[in-house]
Amino acid sequence: MVKAALLALALLSGGAEAACRQALALGLDISGSVDAQEYGLQLGGLAAALLSPEVAAKALASPETPVHIAVFEWAGKSQQRLLVDWTALRTPADLENIAAILRGTQRVSRKGATAIGHAMRYAEGLFRQAPDCWSRTLDLSGDGKNNDGPSPRTVSEGDAFKRVTINGLVIGSDNTMGRDERQMEIMDLSAYYRRRVIHGPGAFIEVALGFTDFQRAMERKLLRELEGLVLGQLR
Repeated sequence: MVKAALLALALLSGGAEAACRQALALGLDISGSVDAQEYGLQLGGLAAALLSPEVAAKALASPETPVHIAVFEWAGKSQQRLLVDWTALRTPADLENIAAILRGTQRVSRKGATAIGHAMRYAEGLFRQAPDCWSRTLDLSGDGKNNDGPSPRTVSEGDAFKRVTINGLVIGSDNTMGRDERQMEIMDLSAYYRRRVIHGPGAFIEVALGFTDFQRAMERKLLRELEGLVLGQLR
């Protein structure tokens, strides 16, 4: 039934010219506050989340109108690196290949500011190379506020993001002493992401209590992003 509905929507929205239901770009924070273990937890967590049965089922629900995914990492102004170029998700092998790339990636830089606005501008270039999908989503994970370059809100309010929904995954610190202190830190960063980062219809944030919680949070977020399309969002 889901597949039939998606095919009907494809015909209504342009058929073969837009045979892609979602372009999903995922940006991972590798700024100086992220150590080697936390870097591995992010990449490994994303790989495991993509391979989880629930996420895989939603991602592969309609191979005739696939989700396309790209993954990049970001830190300071000129510190962005593409890890996975736009890839159509049609079979379990597609997800397995992406997971293998992520798990085999070695960190290049261990320093860098937190330039969320520049990460958005990098994603802007990625979306220019993406297929003409029914919806476009930028998914930014981060453990801190913007401290380099333009304000994220200034960038997201530009014309390039009129068709893009920006969601956020806020990561708390595993090193924060005390439960109350951690909760305050997460609440503060979550409020910042709501005010300055997320953008567009239905935009939301997910919270990881720390990098050790990243896989669970990423899986929840992907499930929500892949749940389906609202007819009013189709172009």
